[in-house]
Amino acid sequence: MEQNVDQYLDQNVVHETVRGLWANDVLPSLSGLVEIPALSPVFDTEWQRSGHLDAAVEHVRRWLSARDIPGAEVDVVRLEGRSPVLLLDVPATPGAEDRGTVLLYGHLDKQPPVGGWSDGLGPWTPVLRGDRLYGRGSADDGYAGYAATAALEAVRAAGGGHARAVVLLETGEESGSPDLPAYLAHLGERLGPVSFVVCLDSGGNDYERLWLTTSLRGMAQVRVTVRVLESAQHSGLASGVVPDSFRILRSLLDRVEDPATGRILINECTVDIPENRRAEAAASAAAAPGALAGAFPRHGSTRPVNEDDVELLLNNSWRPTLSVIGAAGLPEPAHAGNVLRTSTTLALSFRLPPTADSAAALTAIEKALSSDVPYGATVELTGVEHANGWNAPDSAPWLSAALQRVSDQVFGAPSRSIGLGGSIPFMGLLAERYPAAQFLVTGALGPDSNAHVPDEWLHVPHAQRVTEAVAHILHAHARG
Repeated sequence: MEQNVDQYLDQNVVHETVRGLWANDVLPSLSGLVEIPALSPVFDTEWQRSGHLDAAVEHVRRWLSARDIPGAEVDVVRLEGRSPVLLLDVPATPGAEDRGTVLLYGHLDKQPPVGGWSDGLGPWTPVLRGDRLYGRGSADDGYAGYAATAALEAVRAAGGGHARAVVLLETGEESGSPDLPAYLAHLGERLGPVSFVVCLDSGGNDYERLWLTTSLRGMAQVRVTVRVLESAQHSGLASGVVPDSFRILRSLLDRVEDPATGRILINECTVDIPENRRAEAAASAAAAPGALAGAFPRHGSTRPVNEDDVELLLNNSWRPTLSVIGAAGLPEPAHAGNVLRTSTTLALSFRLPPTADSAAALTAIEKALSSDVPYGATVELTGVEHANGWNAPDSAPWLSAALQRVSDQVFGAPSRSIGLGGSIPFMGLLAERYPAAQFLVTGALGPDSNAHVPDEWLHVPHAQRVTEAVAHILHAHARG
């Protein structure tokens, strides 16, 4: 097939191709993927024995192998002791061989099922209701490999061009991508010069436009245990003599976080927010006022942390935060006796600004939690991990022009850029490995897609539009 000499793809062809692929090919297979309980390795430590990750890889591998893309190769890469990676390698169309490699990223591993799904819904039961496909992994991030492949097919159907494209689907993203550095090193020569990265594991504040993620927060996690007794004691006899482990832990937390405002007090966790990111936050707030504050089911009269949309966006993207995500040593209230407990453990999750040094931040956090402990109590730090965030480079002229075009033709609304409060370790790794590459981080997730929680769902029409947008942008990259 000759590369299209036209500057742009025919939007009608792209639209009809993508719509047909999603209806006839993508949705049936994606629904089958939802049925597989492919928990990420951190949630299924026996993943090799259970075989669910392998089943997910095999399910998508069969679908990819059946695609009619000339010269395409499908490969499952396995490194000893590491969860597998699935690759679709598509050669460049004629005339685009010198444009490097496009790396299109997604993942097949999933979060735990979590209880509380609505009637008729369940984590491993795909249900299509109107425009919504419900089920764990539908939106995060099972659709991504299908969308990336459909975009490549749409480019070719429209007579367009694309550079060599590698769709890489890992199986450890929800565990923090611990195996990905080894795979990137292993595949480095095979991937060649990566000039463009497309990540579809993100989203935005509505389903009306293309949302671009321009930064991702880093993270630091630690489980802190305060131990005061060798064995539990009667609270009436021991209280006032032996300090309570929870009180000591509470005082340690006050060293790292202002309990009244939530401001993180560790200098290594904070950065100066770039002016261009402040401007993006203001534009995003204007485009979707109230979207972030209204995205979460706050109980009763609970208010957001700030009433200003811009400040909320900055809080969620460029300021550090602390969440207590787990606890141990505390019995259920109904089963709690009058006992002074031996210890209290809290699991702490710090989200860090995109440009913060996560290693330095973690070291400072550990020092604050373990130095000069009240009453000389024992502090144990376990489950320690950290990952840097990512801040996108400025867009090249070809990418800026392509984004403007898809905003007009595909969405009928201007695109907007936001910082994402979560982490995608893959992006930081790629930014370090390919510093000259351009990045498109986007996706079909919306503010109410329920990733990680009950009733996860994919907005199918929006996913189709994202697929169309990626097709146009791949063609623009091939042309430069």
